[in-house]
Amino acid sequence: MPTTARLFLALGSVNMALAVALGAFGAHALKSRLDAAWLQAYQTGGEYHFYHALGLILIGLIALRRPRNTWLRVSGWAMFAGLLLFCGSLYLLAVLKLRWLGMITPVGGGLFILAWLALCAAVLADSRLPRESVGFKHNKLK
Repeated sequence: MPTTARLFLALGSVNMALAVALGAFGAHALKSRLDAAWLQAYQTGGEYHFYHALGLILIGLIALRRPRNTWLRVSGWAMFAGLLLFCGSLYLLAVLKLRWLGMITPVGGGLFILAWLALCAAVLADSRLPRESVGFKHNKLK
């Protein structure tokens, strides 16, 4: 398995496990300790954590076919950094109530946007994508 694919599949899988564990922690341990606004911030972090962990797995699956695609690596690293900054800052903001962490959250959100746009660039820039995979046949009309 190519290194790029293995890396992002592993990061995605670990982050899926973390999203489930931190979501359960928020639902059970924090529900009675946080007011509604802080709990909502924590839950938003969990929701984005889940979606973007799946995004890392998607990037890893695509990297199985295109391990040297630079845009794909940019997408994976931006998505991972976005997870750390966006989700991490929301989790810590809610639990520790350190309002200055709220300044980090938009940086993570920007990295998520970059990650998805880089994934789009990776797919569009890959001229080696076989036509059969998108439903075209090479048969000539007679």
